[in-house]
Amino acid sequence: MAYWLLKSEPFKYAWSQLLADGRTHWDGVRNYQAANNLRSMKLKDRAFFYHSNEGLEIVGIAEIIREAYPDPSDASGKFVMVDIAPIRPVTRPVTLKTIKAEPRLADFALVRQSRLSVVPVSDPEWTLLCEMASTAP
Repeated sequence: MAYWLLKSEPFKYAWSQLLADGRTHWDGVRNYQAANNLRSMKLKDRAFFYHSNEGLEIVGIAEIIREAYPDPSDASGKFVMVDIAPIRPVTRPVTLKTIKAEPRLADFALVRQSRLSVVPVSDPEWTLLCEMASTAP
């Protein structure tokens, strides 16, 4: 199983909306590196749901329920999307400030590539972030 972090602006699509919907398409990604990360996702991979711009925090854990397929909103046909479903909210949201203050997360892609909307999370980073969120991995 691989781990990821997916960013969404809460005013566009919030964690609460994913909980209400039960599943969604993760579409609209137009950065090649982020799109390659989507292509690398496999069924049952887990992802942190991160509120960007407002909140700046990890708020939930989701699961990849459909692997990459063409994003119909992309006229060029170059970009893909995946489907996700919520697993559970985190017990304690983990803020970007807290993440940046943790030396063991200095190489975390969220810190190094702050504008990237889909980033990989290593096994040790996943475990540490789950501990910080008081949430079981």
